[in-house]
Order: sequence, then C-alpha cells, then structure tokens
Amino acid sequence: MLKSHAEKYAALIKTKAQKFGFQNCGISRAGFLEEDAQPLENWLKKDYHGQMKYMEDYFDKRLDPALLVPGAKSVISLSYNYFPEEQLSFEEGFKISKYAYGKDYHEIIKEILVEMVAELKDEIGDFDCRVFTDSAPVLERSWGRKSGIGWVGKNANLITKQNGSFYFLAEIICDLDLAEDQPVTDHCGTCRACIDACPTDAIVNERLIDGSKCISYATIELKDEIPDHFRNKMEDWMFGCDICQDVCPWNRFASPHQQEKFRPDSRLKSFTRKDWQELSQELFSEIFRKSPVKRTKFAGLKRNVEFLSK
Repeated sequence: MLKSHAEKYAALIKTKAQKFGFQNCGISRAGFLEEDAQPLENWLKKDYHGQMKYMEDYFDKRLDPALLVPGAKSVISLSYNYFPEEQLSFEEGFKISKYAYGKDYHEIIKEILVEMVAELKDEIGDFDCRVFTDSAPVLERSWGRKSGIGWVGKNANLITKQNGSFYFLAEIICDLDLAEDQPVTDHCGTCRACIDACPTDAIVNERLIDGSKCISYATIELKDEIPDHFRNKMEDWMFGCDICQDVCPWNRFASPHQQEKFRPDSRLKSFTRKDWQELSQELFSEIFRKSPVKRTKFAGLKRNVEFLSK
C-alpha cells in the first residue's frame, strides 16, 4: 500500500529529528487547545505564576497555534536531552540545575531547528513554519503530550518511559498536513515521590504547581527579595531546582547527552561555598556569559547565595 504524503513527510521529519540529535519526535494536529483553556485561566487567577507576568500575555496565542503561524496544520514536538554525563558535586558549594550546566539551550536548539528545517525544505519543497523552544507563548507540554512524546507527570513535567524528563522541548509549527501521533498513557500510578520530596510544597495537587512557591521561581524569576517562607527549605539550590525530577523513578532511565555545548565550565567542578560567596562580577560574566545562569544576573545570584548563607 502506498504511503500518503502526510505519512511520508511525517516519517521523513522523524528521521531528520533523529539525525539532528533530538531524542523524541511526535506530531499533532494544530488546533485550539480547548482542554487547556480553563486550567490556564484558573492557574493565572490563583496567582500561581507569581511575578511571571508574561504568563498573562498572549493568552489566545498560547492556545491557538494558527495565531502564531497562519494556516498552521501540524505541530511537530521534539525533545532534546540535557542529562549530564557527570553531575556537578555540590558537597562544598551551592547547587545549579542540570539544564543550566552549559551554554544557553535557547540558542543552541534554535540553531539546530533552523538547520533541520532547511534540509526538510530541500527535500519536501517550501512550506511555512516557525520554530520555538521555550521562547514564545507556546504550551509546550500540552503539545508534547498530544503528540505522544510523553505524559504530564504529577510534577507537571513531561515524562517518557524511555528517557525520564531531563530534556528540553521544542516545536515546529507548520502548514504541512502531516500524519499525527496519538497520546501515550499516564504511568505515574500511585507514586507520590515528587510531591512528597518538594521542600516548599510547590506541588499543590497532581500536575498543579504553585509557581510562586517553587525554588526555581525564587532563584530565577523572582526579582524582589526572597520571601522568608523559603528560609531553610531551599536545600542549597542557588539556581533552579531538580528535586522533583531527581526523585522521579522514570529518571533512572535517563542517559547522558552528547551535546558538547551543554558541558559545564571546568571551574564549576571545584567551586566551594566560599568561592560562590566571594564571586566577582568579572568572574560571573566570564563563566556564565553564554549560560542560562546569566538570566538571574550577578546581583540575583549574589542575592541567592546570601539568602542561603544566612
């Protein structure tokens, strides 16, 4: 039986995704995310986004991909592994989330996507599209779930049986008519490891996160002083937090990434608490110039270190 264009192009895209280093690739029909509208509105009304006011912007665009790419027919969801071969030892220092060990993933993954799309257009012909990775009003986990990459776990991360959850999500929204994939089943079962391990009770309910209580929010997004209710609960996390992922049983299947640019600056391996406390603006700029850590800026990182040192 001859394959339709929709099936043939979908297979080609998945082959290309593998070639360009993506861990998983799934495809869903571009349409209004009806089931996400009310939960998103409720989440915002409860102020679970804290000072992340940008989450209030572009509400309609978050739910309708056609407002980002007119004529959109398909959303190609991709995952890119960032699980490190060697985890930084923080016995003598403060902790940095694994996703921020190396260079900024936004630029790296976007460059890969642009190159991948160029190859696809050479083989398929021209088509209209935009590429995204955590940098636009796109509900990435919802598209990842719809495309069958994984299920949304109780910690609100997208989880796959084969790889766990230590990966970045990316999308190509396009006007190609592609064969779509089906969502996978939920495999969290009765496990509560992430809920029980969160020291700040940020996981309000299964798959519902109070962002304003999250350690990642306090160390990265929050621009004011860190509230006192975080005192003695941050477990030395200076930038981000991996607790709810570290305890997830599915992450025992995480395998090391092969992306050289995600490897940490060698100096980070030997940093002590004293080194972090005495960090200068000059050294911060040198080590984190192209890192996600630059988002908190020198003043923000110093604030975090001082809060953890008291």
